[in-house]
Amino acid sequence: MKIAATTLAFCVVALLALGLVMLYSSSMTQFGTGLLQKQLLWVVCGGVLCAAAARLDSEWLRKNAWLIFLVALAMLTLVLVPHIGRKINGARRWFDFHGLRFQPSELAKLALVILLAWYGDRFQRRLQTWRYGIFLPGLLMAVLLGLIFVEPDRGTTILLAAVGGVMLLMAGVRFRHVALAATAGAALLAASLWRDPMRMRRIMSWWNLEQHKDGVGYQVYQAMIALGSGGWTGLGLGNSRQKLGFLPEHFTDMIFSIIGEELGLVATLLVVAAFLVITVCGICIALNARDTFGFLLAIGITLTIAFQAAINIGVVTSLLPNKGLPLPFISYGGSNLLTLLTGVGMLLSIARQAPTREKIPKPAAADDLGDNPFAARRA
Repeated sequence: MKIAATTLAFCVVALLALGLVMLYSSSMTQFGTGLLQKQLLWVVCGGVLCAAAARLDSEWLRKNAWLIFLVALAMLTLVLVPHIGRKINGARRWFDFHGLRFQPSELAKLALVILLAWYGDRFQRRLQTWRYGIFLPGLLMAVLLGLIFVEPDRGTTILLAAVGGVMLLMAGVRFRHVALAATAGAALLAASLWRDPMRMRRIMSWWNLEQHKDGVGYQVYQAMIALGSGGWTGLGLGNSRQKLGFLPEHFTDMIFSIIGEELGLVATLLVVAAFLVITVCGICIALNARDTFGFLLAIGITLTIAFQAAINIGVVTSLLPNKGLPLPFISYGGSNLLTLLTGVGMLLSIARQAPTREKIPKPAAADDLGDNPFAARRA
């Protein structure tokens, strides 16, 4: 476990360092050192939260799972209230405290993961039933995801739905129950997108980027130009041309393309490799957790980081439709950084408690595993 925890910490620190370097490189012509100084403050605050979470016993999280969830729900509700939540570009997602913005949907990521870990541990013997396996946890997820959906924030909604679904599978819920709920959720999402002209245009631009390169597909097209112009070794640190007013959000959601332009394909592959290593380390920590709650918590945090990185990189490389999700540990922004570093601290805490690991109880009787292959492996 020490190797997994050390490797995890090393990869996170390396990505943070790269993020600071690339943030300054991509924003220095517009903001000088302004954004770098703010991000350094967020990194320090995130490091403090990470260290605190690493010392925290997971038993405290288990006991306070509902409290954390209710606080997240309250904040998601308040952010939708006019004159309380800040509305930017048609979305009401932020609290603004004298220029410092906080996005409550980031807290909701950890809150949902903690609650589902508690739920899977508390009701592990009943998860094969429809009521306890999918109806009750699905209802909890629907309330939280519904508030995020109406902000609107489709990217975070999809991310948390995917993480929650996999966590339920790992807890022992029948595969067909999760598949049925996922199908219903996908149908509702498709219906909402069909009635949303702006997002339909994004999907159509993704389907035929060349045709929409001067319109709604402009951002992704410019990101592809940045990646392509970097070649194997890049144009050199600070030599990006796309950051000079051509690529929108080049230091937030699209910073991966600037990495490719300035440092080349080799650097982007190393970033992908770092996220893969973080995912493997998180899975190793989960498999050695001392109890079911720790197992599910580690799986949820790991999937949140991995899925968010995959979605961001998929958008920048035009493998996925455009979604406004930052690249973990690298993109500019405080809310996401604080949340993910706190999650990393929780992973380190689970790894620290691994020597006292107890045998993880079976999620269901050996003859009642249903059609969930994940539950069968854990049993």
